[in-house]
Amino acid sequence: MKGLNKEQVEKSRQLHGDNIIHEAAPETFWDKFKGAFEDPMIKLLLVIAAIMAVMAALHYAEWGEIIGIVISVLLVTIISAKTEVASDNEYRKLKENASKDICKVYRDGKAIEVIIDEIVVGDYVILQSGDKIPADGLLIDGEIKVDNSALNGESEECPKIPANQAELEIASEGEFKLTGDVFVDKSSLFRGAVVVSGTGVMEVLRVGMKTVMGSMAEEMSEEEVDSPLKVKLTELAAKISKFGYIGAIVIGVALMFENVMGAGGFSAYLAATSGIDIFKQILDALMVAVVIIVMAVPEGLPLMIAIVLMKNTAKMLQKNVLVRKPIGIETAGSLNILFSDKTGTITKGELEVVEFFDGNVQDTYNSSEKIKELISKCIGKNTAAMFDGDGNVIGGNATDKALLKYLTKEGMAKYEDLEVVSIQAFDSANKYSAAQLKEKTVYKGAPERLLGKATKFIDADGNIQVLDKDKINKKIDELAHKEMRVLAFAYSESNLVQNTLPEDLVIVGFVGIRDDVRPEARQAIKEVRNAGIQVVMITGDRKETAYAIAKDCGLISSEEEIALTSEELNAMSDEEIKNILPNLRVIARALPTDKSRMVRIAQSLNLVCGMTGDGVNDAPALKRADVGFAMGSGTDLAKEVGDIVILDDNFKSIENAILYGRTIYNNILKFIKFQLTINVAAVAVCAIAPFFDLPQPLQITHILWINLVMDGLGALALGSEPALRKYMQEKPKSRTQSIVSKEMMMQVLITGAWVTILSFIFLMLPFFKNMFSSEGEHLTAYFSMFVIAAVFNGFNVRSAGVNIFEHIKENPGFIKVMGIIVVVQVILTIIGGSVFSCTPIAPKLWVVVILLAFTVIPVDMIRKLIFRTAEK
Repeated sequence: MKGLNKEQVEKSRQLHGDNIIHEAAPETFWDKFKGAFEDPMIKLLLVIAAIMAVMAALHYAEWGEIIGIVISVLLVTIISAKTEVASDNEYRKLKENASKDICKVYRDGKAIEVIIDEIVVGDYVILQSGDKIPADGLLIDGEIKVDNSALNGESEECPKIPANQAELEIASEGEFKLTGDVFVDKSSLFRGAVVVSGTGVMEVLRVGMKTVMGSMAEEMSEEEVDSPLKVKLTELAAKISKFGYIGAIVIGVALMFENVMGAGGFSAYLAATSGIDIFKQILDALMVAVVIIVMAVPEGLPLMIAIVLMKNTAKMLQKNVLVRKPIGIETAGSLNILFSDKTGTITKGELEVVEFFDGNVQDTYNSSEKIKELISKCIGKNTAAMFDGDGNVIGGNATDKALLKYLTKEGMAKYEDLEVVSIQAFDSANKYSAAQLKEKTVYKGAPERLLGKATKFIDADGNIQVLDKDKINKKIDELAHKEMRVLAFAYSESNLVQNTLPEDLVIVGFVGIRDDVRPEARQAIKEVRNAGIQVVMITGDRKETAYAIAKDCGLISSEEEIALTSEELNAMSDEEIKNILPNLRVIARALPTDKSRMVRIAQSLNLVCGMTGDGVNDAPALKRADVGFAMGSGTDLAKEVGDIVILDDNFKSIENAILYGRTIYNNILKFIKFQLTINVAAVAVCAIAPFFDLPQPLQITHILWINLVMDGLGALALGSEPALRKYMQEKPKSRTQSIVSKEMMMQVLITGAWVTILSFIFLMLPFFKNMFSSEGEHLTAYFSMFVIAAVFNGFNVRSAGVNIFEHIKENPGFIKVMGIIVVVQVILTIIGGSVFSCTPIAPKLWVVVILLAFTVIPVDMIRKLIFRTAEK
C-alpha cells in the first residue's frame, strides 16, 4: 500500500477538513466576570446602589456609601470570575501537558508516524494491539479485535474483518450509526476505540467533527441545568428582597403616619407643614427604608461563597479531584442519585486474576514451589505479553496481561532464559495455546478443552494424583456465578503436536479472571449509600455480569433491588421508570441515550443528579446532569463537559467530592446563620429606633463594614471548617428544599431578637447612657457591641451542640480571624472619624461592651438545650 502523497493529503484536507475535534472556546475572564452579574444577590446590590445614587444626588446619602457598594460588587464578581478561570486553566494545563496521540500511516509508499490531528480522508492507517483508532473508517486488511467502550460503553472485544470493495463503496457514501452491542457491521472502525489484539490496515472515511466522536461533541450545546445552590440562593434572594422591600415600605409609611398623627391629623399636618418640610420628611422616611433594605440584603453572601469555593478547589486537587466548575463541589454534596460507570470506577478497569485453585480445589500457588514453578512456565513461556524495563506488562491481549501481572516480573526472573522450542498460538477452534520447552510442553486454555484430555493433576507436594472432574466442574460453576472466566493450565512430557492435545496431560491449576471491584470502592459505595444517595451502575456488560459485580460491591443487597437491561428499560414508559427508580441499581447493556434519559427522568422528580463517565458516549449525560464526574483517563470531550474530573478514576474520590460538597454546604449554612442573625437584628433596631426618637444607631457605612469586611473575614473563618464524617449521615437535600430550615430560622430569630433587646437596653437605659461622655461615644460603643456580639455568635453557629469549641483544633484560623475582627473594630473606633461616625472609647468601657456582647453565647446555649430536650 503506497498511501497518499503530499499533494493528495493537502487536497483531502481542503475537501474533507482536518481531524481535530474542535472544543468550545474557553470562557475568558471577561465572560465569567459578566456572567457573575446574573447572581440574584448581585442584582439586589445594584438596585440598592441605584436608589442610593438618586438620594445622593438629592444630598440625602453619601457618595462614599455608593462607592462602598460598587467596590463590594466588583470584589465579589472578580473573585468569582478568577476562581472559575483558575479552575479551567488547571484543566487546560493538565491537557496541554498530555502528549499528543500518534498513529502509523502509509504515505508516499512508506510507513510513517503522524499525530492523529494530521490524518485525512483516504489515509491508510496501520493498526496494532494497543493503538487508538484515530478516525472513522473500514478495515481493509488483517484481522483485529477492538474495544468500543469509550464510545458505547461496551467493554467486550469486538472482532473486525476486512470489508470487500462493495462494502467500502457503500460505507464511503453512507453514515455510521451506533447499535446496542457493537457498531454497524463487522468491518467498521470508529475514532476513540482501542485495538485489543491483532494487526490490520484501515481506510479513513470520516475525520474530525464528521466522525461519531465529532458528532457527539456537537451535541454539547444543550443548555445546562441550574445548580441546586443557585436555585436555593435565588429563592433566598427573592424572600430577602420581599422582606426588605415590604418592611421598608411599611416602616416608611409608619414614620409618615407618626408625623401626621403628631401634628393632630392629616388636615392639621398639611396646614402646619410646608411643602419643603413634607418633602424632607418623605426623604427621611425613604432614607430609613433604604437603610433597612441594605440591612436586609446579605451583601457578604456572594463573597463568602466565592471565597469558600476558591479555597476548596485547591484542597480537592490534592485529593485527585480537579474541580472544573467550582459550583460543582457544592452540587456534589446535594446529590440524591448518582449514575456511575462500572469499568475503572467501581472496578479496576482491567482484567485481574482473582482466584487460583489446583486439581484438589485448594489455593496452593503461594504455598507450593512446584505448583508456582509450573504455573510460571504455563503462563510466562506461553503468552504474547511481556515485561518492559520498568516492570510494566506490554503486548498481548487483556487476558495475557492479567496472567503475566499475576506472576510479577520478579516471579518470572528465574525463567527468562528458558528456551521455547516451538509454540501453538491460541485460536477459537482449539481454545488453547501451547509452548514446547526442552523438558516438557505447557498448555493454557479453556477448562473444558484441557479437562477433556486430562485424568491426572499434580498436588502441592509434586505428586501425580487422580483428577476428580466433578469436583473441579462444581468449583468452575461456582466461579461462573460470580462472573469469573476460568482458565486451565496443564503440562505434558510429550513433544508438542500442532492442533492435538496429548493423552498424558496433567492439570497444574486453574485461575478465575475478572475485572474485579476496587477494594476501596466497596467502602466508598457503603458510605455514599449511608449518606442517602442512590447509586445506579450503568454498564455495557451483560446483565448477569453486571448483577454479580453489583452484589460484590454492595450495590445490591436485597431482593427488592433490581437490575434491568437497556432493552427492558426502553420497553418502559417514563412514568413506569419513575415508579421503579427508587429500587433500580443496575442498567446493563446500556446505550448512550439511556444515560441522558435517566438523568432527565431523575431531574423531573426534583432529584439532584450526578453522572460519572469517561467516553464520548457519556458526554451528553455528563453535561445534562447537575454534576458531571469525568474520569481522568477518559476522553477529552468527557472532561471538557464535566464539572469535576476524577484524576484517579476512583469511586473513593467521588465519595471525597460528596463529603467536601456537604462540608461546603454546611459551612455556607453556618455563614447564612451568622449573617442573617446580624441582619435581622440590624433591621429591627434601625426600623424601631425612629419611633423612640433615637438617632439612627447604625449608619450605612457601619452596615457595609459589617456585611462586607467583617463577613468577608467571617467567610474565611467559617469556610475553613473541617470536613466531618457525620455529614455523610445526613439526608440529601431536595432541589426545591429551602436553604433556610425551620431550625436555622429559629436560631436566627431568637439570637436576633436577643441582640435587638440588648441593643435597646444599651441605647435607652440611663445606666448605660450615663457611662459615656457624649452621644458619639455612646453610639460608637453600641456599634462595637453589635460587631463583637456578631463575633461571639460566630462561635454559636459552628456547632449544633453546646460545645462551641467542637473541632476548633481542625480550624485554628477561626479564632485568629475572629480576633482580627475585634482588633480591627477597636482600631476603627480610634481612626474611623467622620467617615465611620466613630469616637474613641475609654479603655475601661470596652469591658462593658464585651461583657454585654458575650451574652449571645449563653442565650443560644439555652435555646439549644431547650430544643434538644423538646426533640427528645
